[in-house]
Amino acid sequence: MSLPIVYHPDYMAPLRTGHRFPMSKYGNLRAHLVRQGLLPETGGYLAPAPASLSQVAAAQGWDYADRAFRLSLTAAEVREIGLPQSEAVLRRARLASAGTALAARLALEHGVAVNLAGGSHHAGPGRGAGFCVFNDVAIAARTLLDEGQVSRILVVDCDVHQGDGTAAIFVEEPAVFTLSLHAEKNYPVRKQTSDIDIPLPDGLKDKPYLEVLREALTPLWDQVRPDIVFYNAGVDPHEADRLGRLSLSDAGLAARDDYVLASARMRGIPVVGVIGGGYGPEPDRIAARHALMVAAAARHAA
Repeated sequence: MSLPIVYHPDYMAPLRTGHRFPMSKYGNLRAHLVRQGLLPETGGYLAPAPASLSQVAAAQGWDYADRAFRLSLTAAEVREIGLPQSEAVLRRARLASAGTALAARLALEHGVAVNLAGGSHHAGPGRGAGFCVFNDVAIAARTLLDEGQVSRILVVDCDVHQGDGTAAIFVEEPAVFTLSLHAEKNYPVRKQTSDIDIPLPDGLKDKPYLEVLREALTPLWDQVRPDIVFYNAGVDPHEADRLGRLSLSDAGLAARDDYVLASARMRGIPVVGVIGGGYGPEPDRIAARHALMVAAAARHAA
């Protein structure tokens, strides 16, 4: 079986020159997968339709979702998000959220699927933050739960920043178990409470990182018994990342991705991968790091 891949050209929205968010990495990632033979020159992916207002509101609240859809967020809210308030950015956020929901449905059918966007884990109840307008994993998880597709969900968040928005959205939802491995001294300053938070010291390298991940994840398979896993494979723990504080190598990221995907698939648990964070002035190098997760997913889809 080939790996189901979700993508849309509008995952990229125009930003001012020099913006810290490397928006072009999504297109670079698709191009990288073409060079690797994981996508054809044209097509080869499934494109989502934008998430609806009701889908977003179910996860993040009606007031915030409605004002975001109407481009009526306050200046302070827009500053907290760090992206311009525009039709293109709104469409991108809606598409990325729907993309993760589509990838989740495909994972339930095929065992594994990936969205070439997503991981917008700082958006929380009634707010966006940290380059995240809508929380795609929370929206997708909420959609599956409300439809009765699943009853237990595990979120494995390996982005270098804490998955604070996801934790806050599901803090009182027993059907969703949140695990966050993140740099202790990184954004956000005020952390939320995941079911398990593992704050990591600056400069942690491959071997100790992987040991911590294994120790945290191994007991959760029997403890949570998830029907599906959402894996945020942020590459900002990389040693060259502009916003990260850990020191993982390419090999470390690849081992991390393979371990999470293999652990789920060997137990027959569907897993959906989202790309999460990755920052710096060279989007093609960032895309190559993101492609590690897609390549691992392709191996475990066979």
